[in-house]
Amino acid sequence: MSEETKNIIDIDENLRLLGTAHVSTTSVNLVKQQIEEYNPDIVAVELCESRLATLKKPEGINNEELLKIISEGKSAMIILQSALSVQQRKMGLDAGEKPGAELLAAINTAEEKKIPVELIDRDVIITLRRAWYKMGFREKIRVLDTLLLEDDEDDFDLEEILEDSDLLSRMMEDAKEVAPNAGYVLVDERDAFLSARIQQIRGKGKILAVVGAGHLSGIQKNLKKPAIECTSRLAELNEQPKKPSWPKYLMLAIPILLLAALANSAYEGDFATVWDSISIWLVLNAALTGIGVLIARGHPLSIIVGALASPITSLNPSLAAGWFAGYTQLKMVPPTGKDAADFLEFPSLFSMFFRNKVGRVIMVTTLGNAGSTVGTFLAAGLISNGLI
Repeated sequence: MSEETKNIIDIDENLRLLGTAHVSTTSVNLVKQQIEEYNPDIVAVELCESRLATLKKPEGINNEELLKIISEGKSAMIILQSALSVQQRKMGLDAGEKPGAELLAAINTAEEKKIPVELIDRDVIITLRRAWYKMGFREKIRVLDTLLLEDDEDDFDLEEILEDSDLLSRMMEDAKEVAPNAGYVLVDERDAFLSARIQQIRGKGKILAVVGAGHLSGIQKNLKKPAIECTSRLAELNEQPKKPSWPKYLMLAIPILLLAALANSAYEGDFATVWDSISIWLVLNAALTGIGVLIARGHPLSIIVGALASPITSLNPSLAAGWFAGYTQLKMVPPTGKDAADFLEFPSLFSMFFRNKVGRVIMVTTLGNAGSTVGTFLAAGLISNGLI
């Protein structure tokens, strides 16, 4: 058996799995060759609508989408998604291909031959949200440290990874050691989801499923289960994670309790404590939010707006100081079309988020919110200590 055929697995006469490396020129050629030789009735591809749209139109994020990211509080999610993209791109630059090139080649080749295409992966935002909410605090710190701070200088042979699907699987297992809960969502859950989607379309004819080589063993394992057992998990695996209620209630309880305590101090005539408490609240919220925006290299007016908004937004859990700072940044230093196109082309996270105008809006929003949160808890602790 040749090295390439290790990643070509016939489940039966009507289903072939083709394992690829998402940044490999060899994979692009192999996909085209297999569609030509296997002549499937359907080409199933490890993509969702969102990722396909990005591959077909990789212009980056426009200003309208930035406003939506700010207003919906998705800044942290974009940072995580971008961090993963940078890691893939580090490999892809060496290989001469952009991440997902072979998946796009599968789509384009199928369309040229008028072969129906099925997208079989879970929506990337649902996957990232499930991974984020599955991780504990320490695991999130380890992931962000690995993605954002570590400079991976290891040499590797990409074609060796492609040829040896077990090697790619081992790499994925190693990643799960860093973040086991995230790894479960990114690997095991998606193995189950991909398998269930394949089972859904099994009756439509001869299928060529193009998937990452690291998913081959998991998909084979899941396909051995009864079809109804696989497909019955789709609804569960596609659920959006519910945000825990306690952070919202906590952020609401802090100002209520503090205001009640201040009202009691005022009632007792202790106006010095009231004034000191208000000063602490104003200064810490404003200062730490301003520092967060400053670290993000925000516009001076963004720093001022975030600092002024923070003492007020901290009293209302439905608002966030970073939103106001990010909106101001967007208006004062509006990204151009080139910024949007360049956003996903930078070689590092630092370049992406601190030198690019799109990335800077996201960082101003995120670090502004982080500073405001730290300021709220620190101020609440100091005020409570004084009141007690």
